[in-house]
Amino acid sequence: MPTLRPPERNPEARISAHDRVYRGLRSRIMLGQIGPGESLTLRGIGREFEVSMTPAREAVQRLVAEGALSMSNSGRVQTPELSNERIEELAALRALLEVELASRALPRAHIALIDRLQTINGTITDAVSNRDAVGYIRTNLEFHRTLYLRAQAPAMLAMAETVWLQLGPTMRALYTRMRRNEAPHYHRLIIAALKAGDEPGLRLAVRSDVTQGLRMLTS
Repeated sequence: MPTLRPPERNPEARISAHDRVYRGLRSRIMLGQIGPGESLTLRGIGREFEVSMTPAREAVQRLVAEGALSMSNSGRVQTPELSNERIEELAALRALLEVELASRALPRAHIALIDRLQTINGTITDAVSNRDAVGYIRTNLEFHRTLYLRAQAPAMLAMAETVWLQLGPTMRALYTRMRRNEAPHYHRLIIAALKAGDEPGLRLAVRSDVTQGLRMLTS
């Protein structure tokens, strides 16, 4: 009679758990739901997502590699507190990547896209009126992502999203300082430039939009 072997663990289930934790943490960090310098524990992450320590650790290591989290030699995990120099570096990266993405998107900026951007901008105003910091960050990123998808440059967009991820907690701090009462002024300039097919105007509006606010944090 053959010996019954214990069932092997399903590697796909483990990968799925890791991916679920990774995506959940990544979203929270990018949207500023976790503040700068906030500590996390693998045990706490495991409890929150109802997974074992292994997928929690793998997700954290992936986010550490992307610069969204830091891990000390003792295993302490936290969101980074960015120095002024690091903020300036990431702002410069945003300007380089997003100006190029917007420029590539311009030839494909049909009226439906412009209408969609105007609708999103209205949602941003609602989030500001409600003092909803996370809603503001979410819809602001949606505005930019919706435009940049038209660039059809997935590698470049992925790089831009990595920068957004690293800036997420800092953007929450920036929102608190800015005390906005409406959607960003430069969004209207971006939409106007798209309507006019004005590439220099679009490049200037995007560059100003992604750098002006961050400069407040380094002043």
